[in-house]
Formats: sequence, C-alpha cells, structure tokens
Amino acid sequence: MDHMSPEEFRQHGHAMVDWLADYMTSLPERSVLHSAAPGSIREQLPAAAPESGESMQAMMSDVESVLLPGITHWQHPGWFAFFPANATGPSILGELLSAGLGVQGMMWDTSPAATELEERVMDWLVGLLGLPDSWRNEQGPGGGVIQSTASDATHTALVVARHRASKKGHSPSKLVVYASSQAHSSVEKGARVAGFEHIRLLATDDAFALQPEALEQAIANDTAAGLVPCVVISAVGATGTGAVDPVDAIGRITERHGLWHHVDAAWAGSAMVLPEHRHLQPGLDRVDSYVFNPHKWLFVNFDCSAFWVADRTALLDAMSVLPPYLRNAATESGQVTDYRDWHVPLGRRFRSLKLWFVLRHYGRDGLRKHISEHIAWADWVADQVRTSPHLELVTEPVLSLVCLQHIDGADATRALVTRVNATGHSAVTGSTLPDGTPFLRVAIGQANTRFEDVERLWSVLNTPVA
Repeated sequence: MDHMSPEEFRQHGHAMVDWLADYMTSLPERSVLHSAAPGSIREQLPAAAPESGESMQAMMSDVESVLLPGITHWQHPGWFAFFPANATGPSILGELLSAGLGVQGMMWDTSPAATELEERVMDWLVGLLGLPDSWRNEQGPGGGVIQSTASDATHTALVVARHRASKKGHSPSKLVVYASSQAHSSVEKGARVAGFEHIRLLATDDAFALQPEALEQAIANDTAAGLVPCVVISAVGATGTGAVDPVDAIGRITERHGLWHHVDAAWAGSAMVLPEHRHLQPGLDRVDSYVFNPHKWLFVNFDCSAFWVADRTALLDAMSVLPPYLRNAATESGQVTDYRDWHVPLGRRFRSLKLWFVLRHYGRDGLRKHISEHIAWADWVADQVRTSPHLELVTEPVLSLVCLQHIDGADATRALVTRVNATGHSAVTGSTLPDGTPFLRVAIGQANTRFEDVERLWSVLNTPVA
C-alpha cells in the first residue's frame, strides 16, 4: 500500500475525530474498568505483521472489537481511582497538531517555535501557580522545561544533585537521598537509576508527612557514619494519602546543610491555580527544583510534566553534552535555549502545543472554576463520611482526595473497594497505611465528572457491606 495521500488523510482524519467524539459521548454508558483476562487481547492479534497493507476501516473495526474490551476508561465520569489523567478536547487537538507537524525540538535551531512557545507557557505557569518569579525562563536564574513524567523530573533532579556533589569531591558511593516513607515509588527508583546506594525513607507524623526532626536525626547519623547527605525529596500531595510535607521547614534544613531540595507536587500542584491553597507549599524560594503534572489535574493529556530549577547552572552543567553534529550558530551565540540540555533524552516532542491550547481554552478563570468544584465535591464526600454509621476518614481530605475506611475493619474495607469497582459506573483505588491497614481512596478530578457522579459513588459507599 502506498503512502496515505493528503485527501485520504483528510477523510480518515475526519472519521477518526468523529469516532473519538462518539467515544467521549458514550463514556457514561460504558463500564469504567476493562473486561479483559490476561492474554485475551494478545490471542486475538496475529503473530506477525501483515504482508500487505490493510484499510483504515479494518484497523478501526479491530479497535472496537479487540482493543476496547481491554481499555480502562480513564476519561469516564466515574473515574475516582489513582489520580486523574485527563484528556480534554483542546489538549487532544493540540496533540494532533503536534503529531502532524512532526517536530523534533531537541534544539532551538531544529524548530524555534517549539522552544520559544515552551519557554513562554512555562513562564505562564509560574504566574498562574504563584511560583517564584526567579524561575521564569525570561528572568532567571532558574527556568522551566516540560518533561514526560514527574518520575523523569525527579530522576533528573537526583542526577543533577549527584553531579553537583561529585564535583565537590564527594564519592558517589557515599551520597544519601532522603524522603518520607509515603514518597512516590519513583523516588526510590530514580535514586537507584541515578546511582545512589543509600536511600532513607523516613518516619512520618499523624498526617503522614515527613517529620523535620526525623530528617535532622538521619542527616546527623549519616554524617557521623562518614556518609554524605545529598538530596531531600519533599511531597506536596503524596500518592497514597495526599500527605503534604512541611516544605519550608525541610528547606531550612537543606539550606543549612547544603543539600539539594526537590519538591514533588505531581498531582497537587495544579490546585495552586487557587491562591487559597498555596499555603500547602510555603518556602519555595528555598527549593532547588519542583515538578507538577499538568497531565493529571490541569486537563492536559499525558504526557506533560512541568519541571523547574531555581538555578539552571547546575542542570546544564550535569546534562550538557555537545558533539559536533549538534553544533550550530544559534547555540554558539548563547542567545537561545537548547532544551536537549535540560533532561536525559536528546529528542523531544512539541508538547507545549497542547499545554498552550488548554491554557488558552480554559483561561485562568475556567481552570480555577473546575478545580475548585472538584475540591468542593471532595469536601462534600468527607462530610458524608463524618456522619456515616459505616465509614470513617483515615485522614482529613487533602484538596480533592478523600481517604476512608469501613468501621468493621480490613475485610469490610476491601469488600467495599471490590463492590464499588464491580458497579461499572465508578472506580476507586484501595491502598494501605504504613501499619498495613487497608483504606479506600476517592480521587476527584476527572474533567467529565459531574456532581451527580459523585453522588452515585456515595450511594454505593454508604450501603452497608453484607
């Protein structure tokens, strides 16, 4: 089969957009969770690629009959599991445009628009979220870049911290990473990949936040043992319980001891569009790097992770490698940004397009409206739990996350998770506390969710477990 002609592309493109629009419309009638058994999708797929080309109609027929039964519908209005991973209309269209343009934006010279739009929208986010002005690309000494995930951003921060410590003459084998026991698994994984041999996951308080005293003691113990404290990861909205570490207190410790301080606000960072919630991350002027994911709760589809450094010097020193084939006059002039030096990969997509589309479509007011609604609905759920004879809160709600358990214990809590997920109209995630106690997470933030969807979930939660 020959290359697809522009006219064929137009025809199939229109059909694809129509299919996606129909899919979005049909979501409330679909079961949230997939119906696949292990291997059931693979068994329906040929063992080898086709010898001759096939029609788009045949491909889409297989999408519907083979793939859709194996799709978990993250865009469903009854999605309350994990955290949201939104794919809204303007973001999808921005992604389509990015794919069609096919930009490889590794350097300014390979597509100046890709670099300069990213610089600008990252600066927009600084203002939108109330982040330090010194993190603006236009102002410096810091700057922002779009990474693929918060895991990648955290890994990058760890690599930079390790490189900075090594340049000071410290042996990499002696460097230590600190985080709370509630930190995302990407912290431990990123530390391993970055070559750290010593990782301390520290005790938390009653709200599951990192205790500054525990951090101080761990630093003292490691220093006395001849190790070198290197980097601390703070969480603003930890994945399990939404725990918020005391960023300012931790920052004072890291500043005093000369440690790198990275803040992971992957989910909760979007809520900073509302100034009344910025008290959750005081002291950002003391941190060295920060990440949040617009692809979680800011209505941008995956992948789009916003990462800032307070001073780009250490980042560029750790990441910049310039072989002859990447040299060009613009780079040599020192007047442009080459984002290939801001993360591990060389190649990069035109991700700022979808972020730009979302910010322009919703505007500041639209983003604040939808996020404040989600938080209000979570508060409503928490209020219902407080008066329920069957349920109790595990901790006070954090933004749009409510963590609860059944008063009859572990088996009843697990049964409640199973019952919700069997309804087809709602999905939640179960987890466990540090002591092993099961609980249930209700994460509100899907763009298609309405209050009646929250009420429907509550009607299931509030039914006694048989």
